[in-house]
Amino acid sequence: MKYHELDITKNKAPKRVGRGIAAGQGKTAGRGTKGQMSRTGSHKKPGFEGGQNPLMQRLPKLHGFKSHKTPHEVVYTGQLEQFAGKTVDSAVLAEAGLVSNAFVKVKLITKGELTKKVTVKLQAASESAIAAIQQAGGSFEKVGGASRPASTRERKQKPTEKPAK
Repeated sequence: MKYHELDITKNKAPKRVGRGIAAGQGKTAGRGTKGQMSRTGSHKKPGFEGGQNPLMQRLPKLHGFKSHKTPHEVVYTGQLEQFAGKTVDSAVLAEAGLVSNAFVKVKLITKGELTKKVTVKLQAASESAIAAIQQAGGSFEKVGGASRPASTRERKQKPTEKPAK
């Protein structure tokens, strides 16, 4: 390439394709013959693989992948009879041994009869369970999950000063 052949124009004109064989990009205009991408207005969504399940949909189904959602532990309305007149939350249920610990998500489901008034503060409940609590004279309040307490271990800071010589 010579100095006078350098293309230093700011806005280079686009290539005029499909203007005949002699123009260099004639006839098919560099799109090949037939097929999806040869047509005007052709558009494929990102990740499309011609009808095959795309990679982003395939990966979670492969062996070794697991859901990172923490499942709710289930408590039934019939189990709330023992807490008559009390406020029931995750900590109370963990103390009673109905859930593994106070920091798990808990969902209340209808199973068994609830006849005593109970105030329930949990992460989730079915509509029928809420109706059963209200019918017994109690109330339900949706709360966020209890977070685990911060670590009590104090990290000892090492001195950053260098000893004097």
